[in-house]
Amino acid sequence: MKDTNISRRRFSQAIGTGTALSMVGGGAALSLAGCATGPTTTAERKLGRVLVVGGGFGGATAAKYLKKWGGPGLEVMLVERQTAFVSCPLSNLVLGGSRKIADLTVPYDGLRRAGVIVVNDEVEAIDPAKRSATFRKLANQSFDRIVVSPGIEFDFDSVQGLDAEAQKTILHAWKAGPQTVALRAQLEAMPDGGVYVLSIPKSPYRCPPGPYERVCQVAHYFKTAKPRSKIIVLDANPDIQSKKGLFLAAWNGPYKGIVSYQPNMNVTEVDARNRVAVTELGDKVKADVLNVVPSQRAGAIAQKTGLVNANNRWCMVDWLTLESTAAPGVHVLGDSTLSAPAMPKSGHMANQHGKAVAAAIVETLNGRAPQPPMMANTCYSFIDDKNVVHVASVHRYVPEKKTIEPVAGAGGLSPAANELEGQYANAWARNIWNDMLTCAPRAPPSPRGPGRGGRPAGARGHLHGAAWRRGGRRDVV
Repeated sequence: MKDTNISRRRFSQAIGTGTALSMVGGGAALSLAGCATGPTTTAERKLGRVLVVGGGFGGATAAKYLKKWGGPGLEVMLVERQTAFVSCPLSNLVLGGSRKIADLTVPYDGLRRAGVIVVNDEVEAIDPAKRSATFRKLANQSFDRIVVSPGIEFDFDSVQGLDAEAQKTILHAWKAGPQTVALRAQLEAMPDGGVYVLSIPKSPYRCPPGPYERVCQVAHYFKTAKPRSKIIVLDANPDIQSKKGLFLAAWNGPYKGIVSYQPNMNVTEVDARNRVAVTELGDKVKADVLNVVPSQRAGAIAQKTGLVNANNRWCMVDWLTLESTAAPGVHVLGDSTLSAPAMPKSGHMANQHGKAVAAAIVETLNGRAPQPPMMANTCYSFIDDKNVVHVASVHRYVPEKKTIEPVAGAGGLSPAANELEGQYANAWARNIWNDMLTCAPRAPPSPRGPGRGGRPAGARGHLHGAAWRRGGRRDVV
């Protein structure tokens, strides 16, 4: 009988990314493309049952690789309340006008074809001791292991006046979907000469460079469609949190005179009726469009289950297995975790968490010790509709410290915004969606026009030729 086995080499390849990446920094290119084939198993060997809560970058990836590496002997159920995945990366481009939300939407059909049981439902409670989960619609479900990947929730109470009624007009748009579309509509309705105000919470929050990319996208829209309009950035942090020099080059270059960046401006109150933001120092800033991103914490189910045990906001995990330190048998992924040193809360990192936890669980269910993980992260930011910058890093588990640390000298930062990286960014999105969801319906449109088969011009990644034209049905890992 063949047993499930994940070799150190295969595991390293797979978590390297499973996507086609080019991480360029300081003139050196680091390629971490993984193309691992999963180990074999047999239908006679029953490994158990794993529930995965949350179908984002972390949860969807975990579900796919649990099934891929666990084989027929492992039953994998993914529970997600949304009927389709909507990508937060690239969603700022909807605000800039070069993408539609449909371009970022991928169904879960690929995971179903891969053998994952995908349930459109919501887990309301988890009992780690009884290994049981309570669903909103389905009957209670038992599990041998459970993976919790709930993303973030907002602390609306941290901003006085931002009650349920105010949230209808003062949007965060920090979860891609209806609010992204609604914020774009507000910007379109704003008169030329109006003021867009963005409030950024204190770090840590989901996607460190995300707010600053948003500023660039709105500035690009204003420059082309409403040239007399202005942007005021109220940042609760003392400085720009990621890619500082690259964003400043944009704000002081093509967007000079449009963007006013103000650090140490923590918004603690809003007047929704008059669209006024009030800082903790008493400053009042009037807006035509007020976009407030509140502080964040682990998703609600993590809070209900008692997994939040760091700063009353985040979940501590054993970084060897991503098992919760508060509840044995429960694994926590992605933005809900208390990040390891220099580890960003990003979609790409959540994808890496998903592979690491899948490997750890399959090894554990087979009675073997999990192997130390290695992870990589790449984050692209669109300066306009074509020019892009990136930051990249590599992280590895350090046994003596029992944590994951960045690898010195690995990764890097763009020297300047350029169009080639725009092609890389579109390829990255396409490939990571394929990596986590098995297939994606189509490529995101390129500002330069679609290339052959609907892919961004010059961006091939792992999918090309007939495979791309068939809608990306080929499994790329």
